[in-house]
Amino acid sequence: MILAVDIGNTNIVIGCIEEERVCFVERVSTNQSKTELEYVVEFRTLFELYRIDMEDITGSIISSVVPPLNNIVKAALEKLFHKTPLVVGPGVKTGLNILMDNPGQLGSDLVVNAVAGLHYYGAPIIMIDMGTATTISVVDDKKNYIGGMILPGVKVSLDSLVNRTSQLPRISLEAPKKVIGRNTIDCMKSGIVMGQAACLDGMIERIFDELGYEAPVVATGGLSGSIVPYCKRKIVYDNELTLKGLDIIYRKNVES
Repeated sequence: MILAVDIGNTNIVIGCIEEERVCFVERVSTNQSKTELEYVVEFRTLFELYRIDMEDITGSIISSVVPPLNNIVKAALEKLFHKTPLVVGPGVKTGLNILMDNPGQLGSDLVVNAVAGLHYYGAPIIMIDMGTATTISVVDDKKNYIGGMILPGVKVSLDSLVNRTSQLPRISLEAPKKVIGRNTIDCMKSGIVMGQAACLDGMIERIFDELGYEAPVVATGGLSGSIVPYCKRKIVYDNELTLKGLDIIYRKNVES
């Protein structure tokens, strides 16, 4: 069993994987002010919650888009397991052919998602990750990562709307009963949820036009579950995609 940790701007996604089966997926808030000991306590709490014996964990792997936290979380895992975790970055084997202007600039989370997408869904594949930012990644029919796009995240858009208007209240992220809202709250819900869903539909259509063929679409990330059900395009929701990608990369490096 391995421990997989994906450090994002808003949340840290944590899960244990055994023989390609994800035992659990949990999210904790990303907090750069926490010490390595505080992260040790959080990890221990999760193991106790899911009744996982730490001796069963043979290794760990980290992907991160928050560099200041890399060494802190790495040190926390070293304290727990007395083994150095694998960190996704330069020198780590992924098997992904990246056709970008500067492959080194590609976020490790996007690399991990692409590795998992190729392994479980094949090529071509389009992957959507909805977190602080909404990212869309495209792998063509020759298994090349050819690029993607970055959009403002759902909550980033909602927070901006509320903070820059004096009369709009904070709302929960849920869909209204109708697209055409009849009060301020429903109008905002429709704009955020249905608007984001329509945005994804439109981007997918434009990607298909540029590729010249259609491809399966997979979505992951903490906010995908609130938006994907309202898309008109068929999108598979896979909450475990990133963790499964980390498992593949870990095995690719450690077993080799």
